[in-house]
Amino acid sequence: MKILSLLLLLTLSLFGDFDYRVENTNFTISQGSINPQQNTNYLYNYDRLRFRGDYSYENYFSTIIADGVNYLGKEYTESNDFNYIKWQQSDTPFKTQTAFHDYDKGSAYAKLYRLYGGYEDSQNRVVLGLQNISMGVGRIWTPTNLFNPKNIYALEPDETFGVAALLYTRHLSDTSEITLITSQKEDESFKYAARYTAFLDFSEIAIDMLSSNETTMIGLELEANLADSGVEVRSEVAYIRNSFNNPLNTTQEIAFTQAIVGADYGFENGVTLIGEALYSSESFTYNELLLNLDSEILPNLVYSKFYTALSLSYSFNIFLDGSLIYIESFNDKNSRFVSPTLNYTLNDYNSFMLGAMMQDGERGSEFGELKNSYYFKWLLSF
Repeated sequence: MKILSLLLLLTLSLFGDFDYRVENTNFTISQGSINPQQNTNYLYNYDRLRFRGDYSYENYFSTIIADGVNYLGKEYTESNDFNYIKWQQSDTPFKTQTAFHDYDKGSAYAKLYRLYGGYEDSQNRVVLGLQNISMGVGRIWTPTNLFNPKNIYALEPDETFGVAALLYTRHLSDTSEITLITSQKEDESFKYAARYTAFLDFSEIAIDMLSSNETTMIGLELEANLADSGVEVRSEVAYIRNSFNNPLNTTQEIAFTQAIVGADYGFENGVTLIGEALYSSESFTYNELLLNLDSEILPNLVYSKFYTALSLSYSFNIFLDGSLIYIESFNDKNSRFVSPTLNYTLNDYNSFMLGAMMQDGERGSEFGELKNSYYFKWLLSF
């Protein structure tokens, strides 16, 4: 097997460029139970060994990203919280990860994170395979992204399941392009999307459309620089219709609108400030979320109709960076989510992070029922 792998890499290198990178991400985590009824704290270790290979030859390219994942901590891997981790799977017509292998003090599995190839020239870009579909301009929330929406409340917000899709982008001119997307879901049905982007004198504008057996979405994105102030402003709105499971466990059609407005500004002293607000014409209960865990609009099912967020980051020096995210949920009982991090880069191969995800609010509020989490992260690249 090793000989075959070496021959494959040698063959690729003869006809193109092949680069690879290996990273090991290790978290030691103190986490409270996600079940509001349980007053339990877990201490466990999460480790991900990631291989990434990128191949290119003339106008052709391909990428593979594969992970080996291990959870160490018997109390956590035998809990109902961990069963929720096991339940999460990619919405694709093929399996992207192995079954979990449970052992005495933990559990491990392997997964295919990304696998895609394509072709690109001055006017066209085609990508086929397990990939990330990017839509939306939000830094905290992206209502129009019904493919790979990030979860700002997660330990790694940008770690999302891949989509089995065919993507085609046509550059209509130097200032406009259209993207067509076809993806296949786990039930082998298809999801279709189109995105038109134009670069105007004062802003970038995008129109998004999406259709599946379950959902219809129409979206609009705007992004611009505010005169000569250095402030970047953005806005995003999505109108969504969906087949929704109601508390009576019957299916009904729901329609609602979500929108964000935000702005970024980088100060000369190294401080970067991001502000963003989210509005939703509908809010959803905890039980409604449980009934719709398989829904493709699950990230859009929010507890409150209005949120605000502030993100602050600062580079103390070339080795040390700090950041803070503050989110306020406005409801009958307000609550808040706060996530500070401190990152130290030792060298090109090692970086370390201390972080926390803290929730606060009255009992019965969105974040008031959740427990705090604290973690230490070590990223090793080689």
